[in-house]
Amino acid sequence: MTKRSPFRYFKTSPEIIRLAVMMYVRFPLSLRNVEDLLHERGIDISHETVRFWWNRFGPVFAAEIRRRRARYHRSHSNWQWHLDEVFVKINGATHYLWRAVDHEGEVLESFVTKRRDRKAALKFLRKSMKRYGAPDVIVTDKLRSNGAAMKQIGNTEKQTIGCWLNNRAENSHLPFRRREQAMLRFRQWRTLQKFVSVHSSLQNHFNQERHLYSRANFKLNRAAALSEWRQLCSA
Repeated sequence: MTKRSPFRYFKTSPEIIRLAVMMYVRFPLSLRNVEDLLHERGIDISHETVRFWWNRFGPVFAAEIRRRRARYHRSHSNWQWHLDEVFVKINGATHYLWRAVDHEGEVLESFVTKRRDRKAALKFLRKSMKRYGAPDVIVTDKLRSNGAAMKQIGNTEKQTIGCWLNNRAENSHLPFRRREQAMLRFRQWRTLQKFVSVHSSLQNHFNQERHLYSRANFKLNRAAALSEWRQLCSA
């Protein structure tokens, strides 16, 4: 059975929609910034159109990227994960953004909760392992909720706690913090959960770790990532 294109009821070109979604989610730009940048390219749309497109197609693109990467992770051994949580304000109320990062710095899962107790940590761990499988080593900070959750699922021997061992998870919060400032924070819990899942998937897709290899290889990998992005959800 042929898969239906998500663009079938839209008059706008899929290339323009993909470009608008990528610019808004990948870079720290506001809706009106994206509108102005597209206007310079001869594309006249409203900032509300950009908002509608990222809400409609952002989760679709992110789900396709996660599906491909989850298949890769399940076919390879998960050596080490890094778990960490960060404070996020929503209408003045403190929420917690949990993040699981692999040994290469790729964000595996992002999860928003109102508390950071054992129940929240356990739910986050089970959700991550269900999608990517169980790792060999799990690096966490000194939060006791992580140890209680590890004990309940029987992974105590896999947990490693250290002051500077969890830098990969700490650094994974930086792109989100820059994006949060551009959006002037979040107003709803559901919006935060949707955006972090989409943002982490696009961040993984376009993060080429350019400092690890030569300029020529970086240009090849960047072109390959952009080509794969343009093929997402293509008819």
